[in-house]
Amino acid sequence: MESVGVYRFCGCTAKNKMKCDSRWEMTASETAPTSAYSSPARSLGDTGITPLSPSHIVNDADPNVSEQQTFLVVVAIDFGTTSSGYAYSFTKEPECIHVMRRWEGGDPGVSNQKTPTTILLTPERKFHSFGYAARDFYHDLDPNEAKQWLYLEKFKMKLHTTGDLTMDTDLTAANGKKVKALEIFAYALQYFKEQALKELSDQAGSEFENSDVRWVITVPAIWKQPAKQFMRQAAYQAGLASPENSEQLIIALEPEAASIYCRKLRLHQMTDLSSKAAVNGYSSSDTVGAGLARSKEHIRRNRQSRTFLVENVIGEIWSELEEGDKYVVVDSGGGTVDLTVHQIRLPEGHLKELYKATGGPYGSLGVDYEFEKLLCKIFGEDFIEQFKIKRPAAWVDLMIAFESRKRAAAPDRTNPLNITLPFSFIDYYKKFRGHSVEHALRKSNVDFVKWSSQGMLRMSPDAMNALFKPTIDSIIEHLRDLFQKPEVSTVKFLFLVGGFAEAPLLQQAVQAAFGDKCRVIIPQDVGLTILKGAVLFGLDPAVIKVRRSPLTYGVGVLNRYVEGKHPPEKLLVKDGTRWCTDVFDKFISADQSVALGELVKRSYTPAKPSQLVIVINIYSSELDDVSFITDPGVKKCGTLRLDLTGASSTNVPARREIQTLMQFGDTEIKATAIDIATSKSVKVGIDFLNY
Repeated sequence: MESVGVYRFCGCTAKNKMKCDSRWEMTASETAPTSAYSSPARSLGDTGITPLSPSHIVNDADPNVSEQQTFLVVVAIDFGTTSSGYAYSFTKEPECIHVMRRWEGGDPGVSNQKTPTTILLTPERKFHSFGYAARDFYHDLDPNEAKQWLYLEKFKMKLHTTGDLTMDTDLTAANGKKVKALEIFAYALQYFKEQALKELSDQAGSEFENSDVRWVITVPAIWKQPAKQFMRQAAYQAGLASPENSEQLIIALEPEAASIYCRKLRLHQMTDLSSKAAVNGYSSSDTVGAGLARSKEHIRRNRQSRTFLVENVIGEIWSELEEGDKYVVVDSGGGTVDLTVHQIRLPEGHLKELYKATGGPYGSLGVDYEFEKLLCKIFGEDFIEQFKIKRPAAWVDLMIAFESRKRAAAPDRTNPLNITLPFSFIDYYKKFRGHSVEHALRKSNVDFVKWSSQGMLRMSPDAMNALFKPTIDSIIEHLRDLFQKPEVSTVKFLFLVGGFAEAPLLQQAVQAAFGDKCRVIIPQDVGLTILKGAVLFGLDPAVIKVRRSPLTYGVGVLNRYVEGKHPPEKLLVKDGTRWCTDVFDKFISADQSVALGELVKRSYTPAKPSQLVIVINIYSSELDDVSFITDPGVKKCGTLRLDLTGASSTNVPARREIQTLMQFGDTEIKATAIDIATSKSVKVGIDFLNY
């Protein structure tokens, strides 16, 4: 291990760091601790301590935060668990959002403005197809041949459920074979990149360059930081942007994107569940808005309804909001449900996040899992597991059949729902068990599912509704917990968005539980709300002015050792001075409000003036109350490595000052270290994948 320097804050116990007269110092390199009470400083034989003159902390906005690189077009990719798509807007025509071309294929009764998040690799592990094309090709393969192909669906959830996500995390294809997750995500993003650039080139009549595009990728707000970083790495591998030009790619949080779009809603673009009916027109007083809509109607027709007009005004819903009013966005998708609380800031209509994003794995996939559990109860878990492995394409067919019936579920439905069983399911079951599917249903005691002579499972409406219940109950319970928070009292609106928001059963449950507390609003084309909002976010990333930090960030520091306060095992004596090692000194706390572009500045000095490689280690924790970098749950998440080899040594003071800046308030956190004497600097994104 190279002996490089790392800086630590010393002598500070003041809670108000702005008034703190503390100092920075630098000691020998340290590694991320693996257990409590391991002292990196002591184990590595700390070198002499050389404090810098008193340092200060400045919380201010980065003056460059508004200086954005110019792009001709913004393309947003909504990378969903069950379905995905892209939309775009030209920066010179920001009021027009174009949703991608309609996809080939599709299912009866299912909108195909987005395509299934499914990918197919050849037996040689090369990319073959994505979406409907992948699913249909896989379906048409001979069953024995299909076993050689790698088919993946709903793989996005892996990033949410994997606790120790790394660049080497694997996904499992339908045939049981493993493939690198990064490779699959990169293939998918590359596919969308090629589709979007081809459509833009066709529209422009000339080749459209990737450098002309600002890309936006949506992720759930409740994803942990490693998952968000993983998505950026996959985008780099797919060629959307590069680490050297990272500003070309923005990571958008899904409920934030929805919130941005909901600001623009006109009355004819939403359903107000509180009024028990769709609102299908402008208010009589809205003559200006009606005139604008009429004058642009030909654009809608000419572009086959793929163009959505976003008038550059505040929508009628927004006009009812006053300074300080609050609303909740419930983003219910295929894999997760994200809850975000925003407050309106007038006159510009900027948004402030009031409470850190919460949620969980309560998406529509939960209904699919309940259906699978029901099949296991009827036919046996051993059979279902074998069938998925031996007849993977037929299993996909079965789940497609279930999906279309799932969408027909409604609170007032009275007639049964029929789900077609693939012939290979019926045939394989007879070989596996020695008796028929009909016999299994009779013996299962599941009386709300019957066998139809046409080869279908016939489910009563109550049986289908029961499959929704655990997932919807989890969403309602989570919302109830959220409404108990003081920040969420006096909420005016609840916007229900995302693909699962189309489910009448979920709509009814949310209205019944919260209709007396606030107005429940569902945008039209609710499945495209996030996509359209992500385009608006790409056009104006500064619209969210205040966010909540999801984690506590800080660095390892040395404080003066206080007898009785600090643990004896943390005592380090150097040159007659008693130090407490491994103290966690906070930059910012979890759930703390941070303004867009807010900077924290601090200064350091090397322990040895001759030292040319400067290393600053950054740590994070989900907890607010952190004392030491060796506490459970504290993770090393970033390293600033400033190499001053070859830098001019003239006019360098004996105590070299290294200034560090951490920028918060964005969807991602950036850090910079600057050598004041030479102006040499290094930038880094906080890294959660490589430690």
